[in-house]
Amino acid sequence: MIYAIGDIHGQIEMLDHALDLITQDGGPDADIVFLGDYTDRGLNSCAVIDRLIDGKASGKNWRFIKGNHDRMFTNFVTMGKQHDPLIAPGLNYLNPRIGGTNAIASYGVTGEPIFAAHTRGELEILLHFQTDQGALTPDQLQQETAKAVPAAHVDFVNNLPLWIETDDLIFVHAGIRPGVAMADQDPEDLLWIREGFLEDTTDHGKLIVHGHTALDAPTHFGNRIDLDAGAGRGGALIPAVFDGRECHILTDNGRVPLTPA
Repeated sequence: MIYAIGDIHGQIEMLDHALDLITQDGGPDADIVFLGDYTDRGLNSCAVIDRLIDGKASGKNWRFIKGNHDRMFTNFVTMGKQHDPLIAPGLNYLNPRIGGTNAIASYGVTGEPIFAAHTRGELEILLHFQTDQGALTPDQLQQETAKAVPAAHVDFVNNLPLWIETDDLIFVHAGIRPGVAMADQDPEDLLWIREGFLEDTTDHGKLIVHGHTALDAPTHFGNRIDLDAGAGRGGALIPAVFDGRECHILTDNGRVPLTPA
């Protein structure tokens, strides 16, 4: 059996509850795949990454995939990168909809981003970051954030793979480009894809298990399962267990079968 946890988005209490459910079902040595998006939006990105690093270091059978938010996080920490070209309409990493301000706040860098006036579709540019000690320029903010975020956290994220494959399953953050071999997939698709994947109903050979696109609950679409239940947007974090292609979600009352809608 193999367990999976979808997008966490800084929700440490939800993560701990999901891990407790898995331990109750599969024991302390359960094989768990985490589907990425550990950071942003929620209030405890730092604690989430600490928990994941500590679990792996203690010998847990845990494996991790990189999400698009995780890459945005390290790009901001290391380079001060404010945008990703695949975010429309030009939202800044520190915009509340993206959640970067909460991520860096969990490391002690707190304040309010002040953006230049812009129209929809234009890049949202950070003018300064207002803190209790005064305003930081974008460069100063990046320098403060780089000092606050442990190098181990950056290294953890930067070294994560983009997919994990078993005999029956492919675990990936966003999805795949249908008809393209995994070795030939565009990394941007693995991190960001929606159009061209979500509406596709063809069998991919293996069941695709992903997050990235928030739904009200984990959903089985026949050829794929979306485990993002919106933890980063006020929803839930619901773990799943797989025996081959057969899937159950874990609840406080035990397993519930997850079958094609």
